[in-house]
Amino acid sequence: MKAQEVREMAINDLRERIEAEKQSLNSMRMNHIISPLEDKSKINKAKTDIARMMTILAEREKQN
Repeated sequence: MKAQEVREMAINDLRERIEAEKQSLNSMRMNHIISPLEDKSKINKAKTDIARMMTILAEREKQN
């Protein structure tokens, strides 16, 4: 997800999306432990997206 797309989201939608992405990341990690993923970079991409969303959320909350 690109930063511009994240910036266009409402704060509540952003919070919900962060929680959904965290749950998705946890399930990916568990599935990877059971049977290794073919593309391990998906985990890193998910972590990067979560960090990007949390950074933008923190910027918005600081502005308010």
